[in-house]
Amino acid sequence: MAKWQSLFISALLLALPLGACTTPPSDTADGGGEETSEMGSQSRLDVVKSRGTLICGVDGGIPGFSFVDETGEYSGIDVDICKAVAAAVLGDPEAVEYRNLDSTERFTALSGGEVDMLSRNTTWTTSRDTTVGLEFAPTTFYDGQGMMVRRDSGITSLQDFDGRAVCVEAGTTTELNLTDNMREAGVDFETVTFQQADPAYAAYAEERCEGMTSDKSQLIARRSTLPNPDDHILLDVTMSKEPLGPVTINNDSTWFDVVKWVTYGLIEAEELGITQANVEQSKSSDDPTIRRFLGVEGDLGTGLELDNDFMVNVVSAVGNYGEVFDRNLGQGSQFNLDRGQNDLWTRGGLLYSPPFR
Repeated sequence: MAKWQSLFISALLLALPLGACTTPPSDTADGGGEETSEMGSQSRLDVVKSRGTLICGVDGGIPGFSFVDETGEYSGIDVDICKAVAAAVLGDPEAVEYRNLDSTERFTALSGGEVDMLSRNTTWTTSRDTTVGLEFAPTTFYDGQGMMVRRDSGITSLQDFDGRAVCVEAGTTTELNLTDNMREAGVDFETVTFQQADPAYAAYAEERCEGMTSDKSQLIARRSTLPNPDDHILLDVTMSKEPLGPVTINNDSTWFDVVKWVTYGLIEAEELGITQANVEQSKSSDDPTIRRFLGVEGDLGTGLELDNDFMVNVVSAVGNYGEVFDRNLGQGSQFNLDRGQNDLWTRGGLLYSPPFR
């Protein structure tokens, strides 16, 4: 065999394994189901822009967080997060399609591309951040698990549940937290689980269980929907840490960065004193930090593949974090909740945004 032929065959044999290891480009369906990989598949951001609508997974049944009324109107802090992202990406806070998802279907809907993001009182945990394949944006509400009982039940502590039943929603961190706390307390109790929240609270109202456990904020919200809210109280017990916030799918840093920085932007706006009422006026500020934040100077939006004034659209649509909280959960709402740990770090709370620079 001629020398040049041997060299050609050797080169061909070397090339074959390389070709076999090459990953072909993946197809992306318009509107859902596509995955983003490091090979450069389409980001969810491009899908949302092309569609012209943000599909946001919510609960839909928790007043103050996400609740749809008899007219089909959605409201709540989780809903305002959806509106904020739509305002940043599409320039229109109303360009949102809401999907009501129960606790057992929410992650499947996100991973399958049925929704672009979750804004649905979802707790940030290690397993969800790793094995489930989620990305958690900044915490929008720091909560803790509590227990609701009837005022006349005589129950004052977890130990009083020995031989009694507790209603809980399946597929949540709540179920595991309940078991852990009761085990630690040495309490022999019965768990009555439900796939959805509505049947769980209905069972509690019908006295099929002596206690109802969930995040304290949800218990307070749901108590307001019971026939006689004043007949029910929350025990002075906290069974867990429950940091709640928006969620996207793993391996799409472009989309995750948008959701993350829009959420941080709500917190930063409050710290800078920028409100829904003064955001336009604030654009003429001499403060370089405010000018960068509102896109008057710099190109922070460009790095996110958004308009540089994306936070002007966000604050104009929903206000800053403090306004969102007060309107849905605080002094401007039926719940009148204190800010507490959901206040800015400058006032003793846990809310803190990295610098916009």
